[in-house]
Amino acid sequence: MKLEYIHPHHVVSVWPRVEKMLADAIAFSGGEYSADQLKVLLVTGHQVLLIALDGDDVAGAVTVASECYPNVTVAFITAIGGRLISDADLFSQLKAWCLQRGYTRIRGLARESVARLWRQKFKFYEISRVVEVSL
Repeated sequence: MKLEYIHPHHVVSVWPRVEKMLADAIAFSGGEYSADQLKVLLVTGHQVLLIALDGDDVAGAVTVASECYPNVTVAFITAIGGRLISDADLFSQLKAWCLQRGYTRIRGLARESVARLWRQKFKFYEISRVVEVSL
C-alpha cells in the first residue's frame, strides 16, 4: 500500500471515497466539527488529507492539522480511519511524510481503544489529558 497526499484542489473528487471512514472518526471528536466542515478545512488548505491506496482502492485516510510551537512542530491527526489506523507500513510512510515537511512530532486525540493500539504498536505516549466544560 502507498500513502498519497491529496492536493486541496482534488479533495472534492476523492471525498466520496473517504467520507465514511473519516466521519466514523469524527463521531468521537466531541462535536468540534462535522464531516462536511472537515471537507471545507481540507479544500481550503487549513488541514491536509492523505490516503492509503491499495492498488486503485482507498484503504484508509488521515487528516492532519499543523501546530507550531517554539520548540516543536506538530502534525496533529484530526481524523483517521481505515487501514491507516493500525498498519505499520502506512504509519512509517506517514512518519516519513511528516519528517519531510519539518514536523518533529505526531499527535492526535484518540478514544481509549485507539490510544492503546497506538501505544502498543507505534510507541505513542500520553503527554496530557484534555478535559473541558461547555459554556
